[in-house]
Amino acid sequence: MAQKRTRLDVDPAHAPSDAGLVFIGEIRTPWTDRSACPRNAGESDAVAQVRLAPPYRPGLASLETVSHVLLLYWLDQASRDVIALVPPTDDRSHGVFATRSPNRPNPIGLAVSRVVDVHEDGLLVTGIDCLDRTPLLDIKPYFASVDAHPGAVVGWHQARAHPLPPREQSSDEGTDR
Repeated sequence: MAQKRTRLDVDPAHAPSDAGLVFIGEIRTPWTDRSACPRNAGESDAVAQVRLAPPYRPGLASLETVSHVLLLYWLDQASRDVIALVPPTDDRSHGVFATRSPNRPNPIGLAVSRVVDVHEDGLLVTGIDCLDRTPLLDIKPYFASVDAHPGAVVGWHQARAHPLPPREQSSDEGTDR
């Protein structure tokens, strides 16, 4: 069996920083434990609350016209020194950049979420896979015309040791997870 994780010699959390990222709010979800959190955003219809800090709330203008958003968030409980790992659905090691593992040098989460409602302090969404109080980095509108690539392939997924069971598809989601 392949080694479960390959770690970096240095912890990226202690490397020189040049990004200057700020948290613009937080995401409130039903999950407080990683074992209960969905493995990917498409696995849950739970409603999450995206709360923006007051200085960023004017950025919500016109978001009520958007059906889906890209949420970028900081997976603050992830390990940052993992560079290769064996995913739970496989028995082979893969480089972290070929996976969606939260454990990675820069643990940025990404979800395409459906907008349920927009309020003056944030929005309600479905399709999220992070723990309660996860720091929010950014919100961007999802453009189906440029963001959707139906023919995209993750080759190792097709050959993995433990394929995921098929699931029913809703009208607003893609076919690959």
